Amino acid sequence: MSIFEFVNQGELDDLDEDHRVAFMQLVNIAQRRLSTKTSTLDPNNSYEWQKAEDLRYSFMNVVLAAAKRFEIEPFNSMEVPHYQNFRDSDNRQFKSDLDHYITQLVLDNSLRARRDSVAVLPRTKDKLRTYISGLRQCIEQGNMSAAKREALLKKLDEFESELIKQRLNMLIVARFTYLIFSIPGTLWASADITHKLTTNIMQTVAEAKATEDETRRLPIAAQPKALSAPRKEASPSPSREMGFADDMDNDVPF
Repeated sequence: MSIFEFVNQGELDDLDEDHRVAFMQLVNIAQRRLSTKTSTLDPNNSYEWQKAEDLRYSFMNVVLAAAKRFEIEPFNSMEVPHYQNFRDSDNRQFKSDLDHYITQLVLDNSLRARRDSVAVLPRTKDKLRTYISGLRQCIEQGNMSAAKREALLKKLDEFESELIKQRLNMLIVARFTYLIFSIPGTLWASADITHKLTTNIMQTVAEAKATEDETRRLPIAAQPKALSAPRKEASPSPSREMGFADDMDNDVPF
């Protein structure tokens, strides 16, 4: 089975640029697909039981391959067991470990998302929607091709839909304003009005972020912490450290 058993190309294309977030997204999608596919299989039917085992083995294979590509430890250093050695206990332990690490990634992502976003109050949303409405008119009246106009209006709709959320992602704002500024002024009915409206959007969001940061002192952004293991590995016994077998005492003649 291939990765497309658990995730389609469109979902792969939409993965976040951050490798840790992309890994989390991929695992979540794959887990849902695995659950859906195995939930209809009868464990008392030998053929369907084997099919479920094949799916679980393939899931582990796909996840570990993704971890190697994204360099996510400790999965990056793990090896896929040989199929004939794959047991139900392996699947259960792998799922448990995966849940442990994904929980940490989800929390890391949540903290980062809060740091890189801003809460938008109703009055601020109203101001932004006014600017968006003005930009819509500029796009509709601009001297551009129908395809270009449609693409810009789609981006504008996507940006406006973000205002439904409680927090506005600063990166989305930056990408949107960069897109508007990158279009030659000759394509706009009025480049001055377009740039003024875009600048107003940036300034409004920046002011909201500054106000929020003043009232909620955020820690300085730092590199994500290393993921911690779900349990401490047991220390080897002295006999194993010395290279002796555990049952050697049985061979000692005194």
